[in-house]
Formats: sequence, structure tokens, C-alpha cells
Amino acid sequence: MTDVKHLHEIRTVWWQQDGPRGAVCMIDQSLLPGEVVMLTLTHERQVAEAIARLRVRGAPAIGVTAAFGMALALYRLLEERGQMLTVGEAEAHLGSVGELLRGTRPTAVNLAWSIERILRRARQAIDEGYTPSELASALQAEAQAIADEDFEACARMGELGAELIADGDTLLTHCNAGRLATAGWGTALAPMYVAHRAGKKLHVFVDETRPVLQGARLTAWELQQAGIPLTLITDSMAAHFMRSGGIKAVFVGADRIAANGDVANKIGTYSVAVLAKAHSIPLYVVAPRSTIDLSLASGETIPIEQRSAEEITSICGIAIAPAGITVANPAFDVTPHDYVTAIVTEAGIARPPYEQSLRELCAGYHFEGQVHV
Repeated sequence: MTDVKHLHEIRTVWWQQDGPRGAVCMIDQSLLPGEVVMLTLTHERQVAEAIARLRVRGAPAIGVTAAFGMALALYRLLEERGQMLTVGEAEAHLGSVGELLRGTRPTAVNLAWSIERILRRARQAIDEGYTPSELASALQAEAQAIADEDFEACARMGELGAELIADGDTLLTHCNAGRLATAGWGTALAPMYVAHRAGKKLHVFVDETRPVLQGARLTAWELQQAGIPLTLITDSMAAHFMRSGGIKAVFVGADRIAANGDVANKIGTYSVAVLAKAHSIPLYVVAPRSTIDLSLASGETIPIEQRSAEEITSICGIAIAPAGITVANPAFDVTPHDYVTAIVTEAGIARPPYEQSLRELCAGYHFEGQVHV
């Protein structure tokens, strides 16, 4: 158990070196806010399970987790095989682990981005004649670089996004895009943290975010710990408070952004976006460039993860629906770019037309082994 007062000093996911082997450590988000429990994972299958079971979630955070999981897999194999391990076997193992982790959650592009970056670093190290032991160290360093870069990106997005918040503003957010979703201050919540620290008075309406309640369990808890005034509402109350609650802007994160600015985010985001447009409220998407997928022309081809029926038919293990009914449970929806006022990245703020502005922000930025030009 961890002292909650010092939680702000802890990253959501981190690497712990223990002699010749390492471990991937994280806050178990599935237990929040009731318990603050740290997990220490020593096998890549544990890492895959943690991602699939939402013990860690948030597009940047699962990308960091997958990167650390790749390094962990090689350290574990080294411990099993020792000097008998060949570079060829190490490379093959990394490929299979990459596929294991890639299959856990298909919508968030940061996951695939991190895995490809680790594999690219592995190929480079192998070409340079690294031994399996040197390769493991190189991959752990690359994974740490991904985490550190995300930390810096969050800080920069917070600074840029805070400029969109005026003193006294009331805001609304959906799902959780804060510290728990990243390796830093968050994406959509980072501007709120920065604005709050700068002395701006703000109030945040937090959608509960059914079916897994990331807003109620995680965002409300985060903002409460930070001392930012908030009001928790059910998802169906958003329109009411947009009309009568003085909401000035909506801030959300993203799991994948297509080249035209279409945004995949937690289910319900599209509804919030439509409501915001109907009430002339700006909707800002905050996400690092690793979330932008210029290979997809629009959001029509973004894969949407389908999750288990139990997330809908029960809450905390208590059944709330008749047994045996048909359930649909898409974890994400796609908000068309016409509903997005601006996209805040660590490299700047993109505004329509997004085909041009996103490509300019991504110029020279690596994604899945390619460089955007």
C-alpha cells in the first residue's frame, strides 16, 4: 500500500532494476480509488494481462508499458538461457512478444508505435553486433527514453493547453486523460494542472464514463488529489450542464487521430462532441504526436476494440441486467474532425484544415519505422 499523499511523486508505470533482471512496475488502476496497489511484473505475459485487463490504461501509458514489457521479455529469456542464448533467438523472441502485446488493445496507436520503435532499436543494435545482454540493456534504455519523452510531452501539452483556459472557466472532461493515463501529467488534464498551478480558478465537470467509470474512479480522484474543484456527473447529464452550467470548453484525450483530424477516444466522446457543437462550446483534443496516425486518411478505418459483455451487465461484480441478454460494448468511438476545435500536441496546436496542420506538426517525427515528411 502506498501513501496517497506522495502519489504525485510516482509515475504510473516505471522500470525497476533488480540485479541482472528487471521488473515492470505500475499502479493497479483497476482497484482505484478504493485501493492504491503497486504491481511488480516479471513476465511479459503478466504485462499483456495488465494491459488487457485495464490494470494500466491510457494510450501513452500502455505504449510505455509495452516498451518496458519488450525489454523485460529479453531480460527474462537471458536469465533462462544464459550464454546459450543467440542473437537470432533473441530477435525471434522479441518479434513474438511484440505480437502478443500488440494484440491486447487494437485502437490505441501508441501501443503499436512503441513496439515498432523497440523492434527498430533491436534491429539497429543487432546490426551493430550487440550481444544479447547488450541488446537487453539497449532496449531497456530505449523504453525509458519513450517514458521520459512522454513525461516531457505532457508538460509541454499542459503549457500550451493552459493558454486556452481563462481564469474562472468551468470545463468538462470525459474518461481519464491525466497522470494515470500517461508517464507524466497527462494529456487532457495537463492543461488543468498547469492552469491551476498558475493560480487560475477553474471548475471541472467530470463525466463518470460508463461502462468502466474511468471518470468517476480515476479522473475525479486525480483532480481531488490535486485540489482542483470538480463536480462528478453521469454521462447523460452533460447536455443539461452545457446548457445551464456555464461550461466554457471541453478537454478530452485521444487513442488515435487520423490524418484528417478524426479522433478515436473513449466511447461517449462523440456524444460529448456533438453536444458541445450544439451549444457552441469548443472541444479541444490533447494528445502527443505518437497518437497521430497519418497512415489512415480518416477515422473510418480506425479499429474499434470490442470488450466483454460483463462490463455492461455488471458493476463491481454486481449484476445490473438480466442474464443472457445481447450486449454491445465498443470501447471507443470516432469523433469526426468537424467537431474538433483544435488538437493540442507537444509540438504545437493544430487547427483546421487538419490534413495540413497535423502533417506539419509531424514533419520529421518517427512513426512505426517511417518518418513523416
